[in-house]
Amino acid sequence: MPATTIPLAHRATDLVGSVIDSSTSLLARQTHDVVRFAMGAPGDDLIPVEMFDRYLGELSPGRYGYGATEGEPELIEQVLALTHGRGVASSADRITITTGGMQGLDLAGKLFLDPGDLVIVEGPTYTNGNSTALSYGARLLEAPLDENGLVVERLEELVARAGRTPKAIYTIPTFQNPSGATLSRARRERLLDLADRWGAVIIDDDPYGMLRFEGEEVPGFAQIAPNHPLVFSVRTFSKILAPGLRVGWVDADPALRPLLINAKQAMDTCTGVPAQRMVTRFLADDHLDAHLARIARLYRTRKDAMRHSLRRHFGERVRGTDPDGGFFLWLTFAGAWAELDTRRLFEPALRHGVAFIPGPAFSATGSFANALRLCFATSSPERIEEGVVRLRRAAEEVLAGRDRTRPPRVSN
Repeated sequence: MPATTIPLAHRATDLVGSVIDSSTSLLARQTHDVVRFAMGAPGDDLIPVEMFDRYLGELSPGRYGYGATEGEPELIEQVLALTHGRGVASSADRITITTGGMQGLDLAGKLFLDPGDLVIVEGPTYTNGNSTALSYGARLLEAPLDENGLVVERLEELVARAGRTPKAIYTIPTFQNPSGATLSRARRERLLDLADRWGAVIIDDDPYGMLRFEGEEVPGFAQIAPNHPLVFSVRTFSKILAPGLRVGWVDADPALRPLLINAKQAMDTCTGVPAQRMVTRFLADDHLDAHLARIARLYRTRKDAMRHSLRRHFGERVRGTDPDGGFFLWLTFAGAWAELDTRRLFEPALRHGVAFIPGPAFSATGSFANALRLCFATSSPERIEEGVVRLRRAAEEVLAGRDRTRPPRVSN
């Protein structure tokens, strides 16, 4: 039989996998104990499992049928109540329920990006956000971050150097993934001005905004510029309730809703109705505020535990961020350890029983080789201490040259 060439589409070569999502499969194959700092997910002990199980066990006609593509009307009503309660003006014709936040990002790519379009992204930023833009043929322009989020003051210079204006600006403005930084109000206002000047869409990806455990709230884009047509807001219940539900939403200009429905109908027809109804019940029964208060307390305890453990076991060899909410610490090796490549550290650390995500996974340019992301949300303080001890052992092994593992290829 002659060899057959499979006729792939040109875009297939631009499909980039996720190091983060791949870690789920990798960890499932491990037979030894692993402290899981890799995935950004709430700990199992923080998911209201019993309540969801009870909701799922109650009879509900139509629960297993198809739903409206734009989402169950009752859930849209609850999302609006949640949105209004946070001081954001919205309306039902702005809301489309999605299958998790990732579908919101994919819908943004479908609607706004043509091959060759320029997209400003944060460096570092969420791996899957970069991957989504690349899958639509976009060119990524990486812009720096500092403790106040995206350095908006640099964007004009970077765009001038690129020789053309961006079609979109992808930002995670609050408790950014992976750095934990929050974009200041002044920078949000300036970014809105630049979006207006360039005619660029701000893809406002905010999964963590409701997970503040200290500090003062920073007004979001929708509070600063209500119903701005160039702000495309992506939200999800994955980080505040349970990732496996795969329920999120998009808040966007009403003119986009027919296009969002058309695009979503070509993906999955509708977001799973049972999950939508479970989330609806949880919100309608008024459980969210108490749930958020509980997990915020625990996340602060876990963040503090991780920072203390890192200080105790690494000292001045690392610099770590100190977020006011969210899930993550961004760790950069410093001093005599500044040349430690976290891609080389990954496999020895896994053998020692701790998982993390190497820094280059979060970069469009493969930067941040001496950095890594740690999730504090998943583990108890005791497990965090054990994980940091294991990470120190693995780092010492690599630095001493006892490990000969070649750095794995990290897609970005």
